[in-house]
Amino acid sequence: MSLPEPLTVMITHAIASHGGPRGAILEALRMVQHAEGWVSDERVADIAALTGMTTAEIDNLATFYSHIFRKPVGRHLVMFCDGASCWMNGGDKVAEAVKARLGIGFGETTADGRFTLLNTCCVGGCDHAPAAVTGRNRRLVGPLRADTLDGLLT
Repeated sequence: MSLPEPLTVMITHAIASHGGPRGAILEALRMVQHAEGWVSDERVADIAALTGMTTAEIDNLATFYSHIFRKPVGRHLVMFCDGASCWMNGGDKVAEAVKARLGIGFGETTADGRFTLLNTCCVGGCDHAPAAVTGRNRRLVGPLRADTLDGLLT
């Protein structure tokens, strides 16, 4: 196991306080991602070893949640809402403008590693539709317009 000691301690504590290994898996994944920016195959194996579960069990959970990143992401995350309210308010046009401006599609990262663009089913900002969540601090931005993307891409 090659987890850094602080992560091992935190995950062990999570196991004890979440009713055992299965109850702590999501928290363990979040801890690793917070520390390292994403969850590598190596860390999935580390969590599996620490919890006594298989790597397949850990990976199944990690890939189920769209906010657990299984590959490196850019320094700036842009999680664009593709929910009904955003779509009905022109979100599809804004999404196309964002993709064109960044030169990437959903699930991709710019060549310079600055931006990763993700689509998500809801960002909880229907009153700001179309909306997105951006940055590591998950700041809600909206309503967005295709001709004014600076608040989203800065």
